[in-house]
Amino acid sequence: MDLVRDVLDKQLVDRYGAKMGRVDGIVAELRPGRPPELVALETGSVAMARRIGEQAGRRVARLAGKIGGARYVEPYRIPWSRVRRLGVDIEVDLDARDTPLGNWQRWLREHVVERIPGSR
Repeated sequence: MDLVRDVLDKQLVDRYGAKMGRVDGIVAELRPGRPPELVALETGSVAMARRIGEQAGRRVARLAGKIGGARYVEPYRIPWSRVRRLGVDIEVDLDARDTPLGNWQRWLREHVVERIPGSR
């Protein structure tokens, strides 16, 4: 499997088909004398910013912490064991509503999107 081609930037979908964002990072465990083991997928603005560079990652983490609190300072990690299917989308055995991603989307909808004229 080519991780960059087959996993990175793919749409994440929860067990109910709800979109959870995209795969912004891949976490692998390096083991001496053995091939790397895929541990988790990362998603969120901090993981995306880290792809640009360390400084961008730190700045976005600081901003996310100010806006959403300490739990948004790190990317949200989805254990590889929760990945159910790789295809056009990546299906995971989670409920988006029970994750910080769902909380963030709900906050954005209530505090930003609903205030845009014509958004309802």
